[in-house]
Amino acid sequence: MFRFLILLLGMLTTRTGRPETGSFRRADEDEWEEPGPWLQGAGYAADDNWIVARDSLPATQPRREADGRAPRRGGRRRLFPRWVKWAAILALAALVFRKAIAFAVLATLSGALHLIGLNVHLPSIRLAWPWTSIAAGTTTDTDIGPWVLQKIEGISRPALGTENFNFVFTHKVSKSIGFWPCWYSSTFYAVGRASATVDLNPGAGWWAPASGHYRLTTLSRPAGGHAGRVMVTVVLPPPQLPQSVHDITVDDTLSHVVSTDHSWTYPGFGCGALLKPQFAPAVLYAQAQNLAFYQATHNSQVTRPLVSSAENEAALIIRDNFVQPTVNALGYTLAGFTLRWSGSS
Repeated sequence: MFRFLILLLGMLTTRTGRPETGSFRRADEDEWEEPGPWLQGAGYAADDNWIVARDSLPATQPRREADGRAPRRGGRRRLFPRWVKWAAILALAALVFRKAIAFAVLATLSGALHLIGLNVHLPSIRLAWPWTSIAAGTTTDTDIGPWVLQKIEGISRPALGTENFNFVFTHKVSKSIGFWPCWYSSTFYAVGRASATVDLNPGAGWWAPASGHYRLTTLSRPAGGHAGRVMVTVVLPPPQLPQSVHDITVDDTLSHVVSTDHSWTYPGFGCGALLKPQFAPAVLYAQAQNLAFYQATHNSQVTRPLVSSAENEAALIIRDNFVQPTVNALGYTLAGFTLRWSGSS
């Protein structure tokens, strides 16, 4: 017991501090050492001034814009703000379409005043687009006939007059068994679609001066800020109706069976097993296509609308897409346009 108390007392009186750690630095390293031969030379004189390193500067914060956003890196700085570019684009569009915008504004204002019961006299402005208007004061002595003809000769696509028409046909299958009649028929309603074609550019020989197929008459020339006036007459080959059965299409989604009929022996007496009137769609489509081709080339109720549609389409294409823009660009207005067909009286 006495030994145990002595051992416990020794444990309480023992210092429990951290043991000293050894250092890898030599004990005499802090002492000053005169420069020896290893520090001698032109740049290591004993009386040279030693450069003391400055304290490190604190890390600089990235520069920020006025609105608190960090600036973009790596991108080119805009010369003009985005809103300036959009404003310039809108101003240019308003300048180009000023007449159309003025017409829309006046039409809206007139309607609003009329709605509330006010009768106000507003200036009259006609709707005009930039590509059809003529600048005031345009004057030209150019012979515009060849220019207009050159535009017409550049037409590469024909005009198409397309019409839909319907007709009814009957498909019948008959296989008699001796003296027993055996037949089955179905009547179908079909919808066909065909187009008449107008060749808008028959070739250079067609437009020869001696042919008389093109004539431009100048009624007046631009002068004093007023546009000139011209009349154009064009002669084209008549519209062509579909040339083959492949030029006709039949809408099978709108075609359907109207009625069916069969012999008194069907389906008994072996007639039903012999016929099996499940008509193949390919057979029905081919028959409908042949009948539609005949309708589009011989039935005047179908051919007349086809030809009329093709003539109107040809006149619109030549006048609005080629003749009108060309004469307007040269300072003229189109006072009249006539499209005739060769061979017609």
